[in-house]
Amino acid sequence: MTNLTAVFQQVPEGYIGFVEELPGANTQGATLDEARSNLQEAIEMVLEANRELAEESEKS
Repeated sequence: MTNLTAVFQQVPEGYIGFVEELPGANTQGATLDEARSNLQEAIEMVLEANRELAEESEKS
C-alpha cells in the first residue's frame, strides 16, 4: 500500500485538508477531526472515480 501525505491547515473557518499526491482530494471541516474524516471520504471518492475512468479507457 502506498503512503499518501495529508496536509491540514488551520483557517478562520476551521481546517482545510488535501493530499499532495492525489489531485482533487481536498476538503474542509469545522474541526481537525471533521477535516480528517472528510478527507478520508474525499480520497475514497477520487480513487473510485479514477478506477472508473481507467476501466472506461481500457474498453476504448
